[in-house]
Amino acid sequence: MIFDFDHYFIEPIQEKDSWKLCDFVVSNADRLKRYFPRTLEQNLTPDLSKYFVEKKVKQFLTKEELLFKLKHKERRTIIGLVYIKKLNRDKRQAELAYCIGYQFEGKGWMSQSIQALSNYAFEVLDLKALQIIVHNTNKGSIKVAEKCGYTWQTTLKKEHSPPNEPALDMELYELYC
Repeated sequence: MIFDFDHYFIEPIQEKDSWKLCDFVVSNADRLKRYFPRTLEQNLTPDLSKYFVEKKVKQFLTKEELLFKLKHKERRTIIGLVYIKKLNRDKRQAELAYCIGYQFEGKGWMSQSIQALSNYAFEVLDLKALQIIVHNTNKGSIKVAEKCGYTWQTTLKKEHSPPNEPALDMELYELYC
């Protein structure tokens, strides 16, 4: 366990999590389909989740990409995910991407998680810059970024291509150590 809070904890994804990850993704498919389409498509069945989790565990060990789960203490279910991705060791920079289950939004848990994992990225991974890329209509994610000290930098033109939609402009937020 990396972080322990009152109602949930954060830890790296583990191979034993494939069924719970599948449950989380399927129950939040509508929330994930636009901004996490690859995570969604790779976790629609328990078998797909098994392969996905095996890959993410390997990537975590090599520090290629780090996937953390938020797990509810009482329910023992996955309630959210945070990726530390696009790690660039030369620039000492990475991007954070996050999602939380619809039942748990608005509790401040994702802000708490992003703050903790931002500190982890600076202190443990020795990064100097973190980015969050978000669509301007995703007010919840913008609020998380700003609450955690990230500042708006620029609009990235045609940065993200959701399935069956034209490419979207996205907003870049950054935080420096």
